[in-house]
Amino acid sequence: MLTMKFGGTSVGDVPRLQEVVSIVRQFLGEQPVVVASAMGGLTNVLLDTAQKAVERRTGEVNNAVAAIQDRHLKIANTLVQDYPRRAALIAAQQEMIDDLSNFYQGVALLRELSPRSLDSIAAFGELLSCRQIATILEDSGIPAKFIDARTLVRTDDQFGEANIDFAVTEPALHAALVPLVQQGIVPVVTGFIASTAEGITTTIGRSGSDYTGSVVGAAVNSSEIWIWTDVDGVMTADPRNVNGAKVLKEISYREAAEMSYFGAKVIHPKTMVPAIEKKIPIRIKNTFNPSHHGTLISASPDNGGTWAKTVTSINDLAIIAIEGNGMIGVPGVSGRIFTALARAQVNVMMISQASSEHNVCIIVPKKDSAHGLKTLREEFSIDIAKKIIDDITMRGPVSIVAVVGEGMIGSKGIAGKTFSAVAQADVNIIAIAQGSSELNISFVVEQNEAKKAVQAVHDAFHL
Repeated sequence: MLTMKFGGTSVGDVPRLQEVVSIVRQFLGEQPVVVASAMGGLTNVLLDTAQKAVERRTGEVNNAVAAIQDRHLKIANTLVQDYPRRAALIAAQQEMIDDLSNFYQGVALLRELSPRSLDSIAAFGELLSCRQIATILEDSGIPAKFIDARTLVRTDDQFGEANIDFAVTEPALHAALVPLVQQGIVPVVTGFIASTAEGITTTIGRSGSDYTGSVVGAAVNSSEIWIWTDVDGVMTADPRNVNGAKVLKEISYREAAEMSYFGAKVIHPKTMVPAIEKKIPIRIKNTFNPSHHGTLISASPDNGGTWAKTVTSINDLAIIAIEGNGMIGVPGVSGRIFTALARAQVNVMMISQASSEHNVCIIVPKKDSAHGLKTLREEFSIDIAKKIIDDITMRGPVSIVAVVGEGMIGSKGIAGKTFSAVAQADVNIIAIAQGSSELNISFVVEQNEAKKAVQAVHDAFHL
């Protein structure tokens, strides 16, 4: 079996949906299972409209619902030729649109938008999309069946980013999907959405459709999981910023996780967990260029003798520096820093500490930096008064540049080559971090110099 997940851009209009039909037809011999997202941009529209409903902007809500209806009606009228089949699809979509309108009316009446309500509203995108994909496949002569994942994927009630109960979900998916595939039917499963044991709709976080694809692929023991998107695969760098960036043929699960964390357009690390446990390779493919081999993510990729695989960066960050001779040899300082920031819900992207313990640098999102600075000054106010800590300062905007590659492990001279390239590009490095795995070297630069630094390192490693 082959699990194929199609993202929003891959199912966003008539030409793309025609391409989906072509792709599924091409791989019918592989016994495909399809997982799909909402049409491109629709989830944002659904959630934005929910906010308008809270504010009782009735005219704008009605216009948005009408636009959603028209968008799907156009697809049905264009791509479903059989009249009874088209009429059944339009009737099912109309019922969902009516339910959506009722949700918005309820939100407007109560003037309250809870995470639970948001999940119920967001679910309509996948429900509308996958029902129409299944019908379009049927109309094209490909036996298919719409599968509402809420009947199979069980989660807790952490609305917005619910946690999957795999002990219930995996056997349910296997029992429901495998017999269909064995009968030559293509299941079309809604990504992103699930439900609690009580049947309350939940969502499993943004990029949740990718996650659903991986969960489904693992449950049915797919040979591979293909994530169809709008790029040819994982790149050695962002081609918008770096000359000479190219598609990587193979990377490891660990490389993909590191790349994703540091801003590369890969897949969310959580997505890979079910596939990793079953050792199922994941392939990133492009629906706009389906003949391209894409990027294979697996446990043991062929590195081709390459040290580094990619250079990437995260922008819009700030660096908070805590300095003081009184910190030297004092236990618990780092613990207090992390505890205080966690309490303030400030995400720490990177930490760099001098071996003398005189200086600790924390890199946080720029939007949270002022709050983080205030929090740390309050936490260490007594230490500052006693001169144990000299000062806590903030600097930004800065960027983290990360060099990632399994081939770097145990290889001499990687750090030297990296920092020499940055120095030759006349870029100043503010802070450095490298984990003991040697899989990643990260450093901080001024944001206006990040592109130059990435290009310099990309060139140095001949990526």
